[in-house]
Amino acid sequence: MPKPKIAVFSGPTATIGNSPSMVTSNKARAKYGLPLLTDSAGDPVAKDVLRSQRIAAPVTVYVEAFSAHPLEVDAAELYAPADGWVTADGAFSETEPAEGGKPVYVVELKPEDGIFPLPYMARQVDGSAWEDVTSTPGGPAETTKQTFYPDASRIYEEIDRLGVGSDGRSVELSTVADFDFVRASPPGGWKKGRAAADRSDLGEGDIPPEALGVDFHGYYPLHLHREPTLAALAKATTIVQRTLDSGDYVGAQWLEGSPTTEESMYWLGLLIDTTLPLVGHSAQRPHGSVSADGDRNIVDGVKYILSKVSLDGAGVDKVGSVMIVDEMVYAAREVTKTDARPGGYEVVGGHGGVVADMGGYGPPQLTFVSVRKHTSTSEVRLTKLPDYVTGVSGTPEAPVPVEVPVKDAAGGLLASAMPQIAFTKFSRYVTVGTDSGPASPTSEVEILARIKQNLAEAPLAGFVAEGMSPYGLTDPTNNAALRLAAFSGMPVVRVGRGNTGGMAYDWDPFAVAGNNLSATKARMLLMACLLKFGALPPAKDPANPTPAEQAAVTAALASYQEVFSTH
Repeated sequence: MPKPKIAVFSGPTATIGNSPSMVTSNKARAKYGLPLLTDSAGDPVAKDVLRSQRIAAPVTVYVEAFSAHPLEVDAAELYAPADGWVTADGAFSETEPAEGGKPVYVVELKPEDGIFPLPYMARQVDGSAWEDVTSTPGGPAETTKQTFYPDASRIYEEIDRLGVGSDGRSVELSTVADFDFVRASPPGGWKKGRAAADRSDLGEGDIPPEALGVDFHGYYPLHLHREPTLAALAKATTIVQRTLDSGDYVGAQWLEGSPTTEESMYWLGLLIDTTLPLVGHSAQRPHGSVSADGDRNIVDGVKYILSKVSLDGAGVDKVGSVMIVDEMVYAAREVTKTDARPGGYEVVGGHGGVVADMGGYGPPQLTFVSVRKHTSTSEVRLTKLPDYVTGVSGTPEAPVPVEVPVKDAAGGLLASAMPQIAFTKFSRYVTVGTDSGPASPTSEVEILARIKQNLAEAPLAGFVAEGMSPYGLTDPTNNAALRLAAFSGMPVVRVGRGNTGGMAYDWDPFAVAGNNLSATKARMLLMACLLKFGALPPAKDPANPTPAEQAAVTAALASYQEVFSTH
């Protein structure tokens, strides 16, 4: 029987797809006469950090018997004889020398055996040691190594090769499933390109030269930190949809930076039309570091997908997109990162969110199934989006409807259609107060400037107002400015502040009630709704809408509200 296949998507700024800096070992420093690494006391570091590498030719290694555990020698009578002995001068003998020696096992290591932990011997082009990823502190990208992986294949290989299960056996991901590694929006890239012949293990075609900040997005070193754009999200959405449309997979894993995985997974759960489980993973510690949490999260994700615990009787995923971290399975809609440590995730919204427990030694167990629409039932999934919607352009004094293409001829999401959503947040004791007269929006310079900019550059745009919890109410001047936005074609969603546990009710006829969504999740759903329904019908004079124009906006918002109440 063929093994099940899982699609593994690499997302941006991913600690789970990152490694600690490769620092030149003392083995290399001593060999080439370079200053040695020292400890806090100023003494040379006695033992090098070992980094996974490949040997180029077969080599015979003599392994000291009883050295794998300090109590092996205490039960020496339980062991078969060693293969021989090594004397103090390093000579090997199959019989015990008269002068004595160490019992050893003889192991022949071959290149095809895979990677091995070895001292890092590389140096800089000028012969100096690598102390970090940059040749000089704050140096340009051209003189900087990358710590992020171009895809997840090496990570899975190292888990497979070096990971040890609680039963003492290898984790063996490759024995339970096959994996395709897809670079949806990766954190590392091939700046010089890569030929297909060099990528035969992944089945990829040629990779042209890639640019930092365009084709890949990492965050280390910090001065070269690059964040993905809406165009990158549109491209990744199309890649995920087309990959899963192949019918080759039983599920998908998405790897991304821990602060933002929750947003991407909610977005994918809204947009991707699939009956397969969508699982997101992040990490608080880089791959290869002490207590790297990402490796375990990946293993748990494979376990979750293959268990089929999220499928109904017809084999359709009933849970929706999730994040699996720290042996917990969270609904993507309800999870948020609260701290940069393992365990630094919580559910928000106050009404459930822990989908399953990974079960420790046992199988995963479902604990919560949301009633929200998702993936194959989502009303804003990619396959149900129209080819065109109506946007708004012009000036604040004269906004006009315009046609906006949403999808290309092949059904992919166009980067040019991606909506621009701005946040505004309520806080008491603002500088500008209100008198007994009608509130004026003139003091809300940020909102007014964004309205003007949206009309000039973003025909699909909107606002998320994080107001009083749970109702989403903001101060009078803010309300007046947001009403101006609504009659300029830009829908406004109101949510409560912070980790709100209550529902933002539908009290404002010219805004969408964001339910119990956080502001960042409301932004993702508003973007999807704009791609589905287009902009609101603009008033000829947004500052003075007629009763008919008010009724038209209210009617258009009803479709938005239906989605926000069910997704």
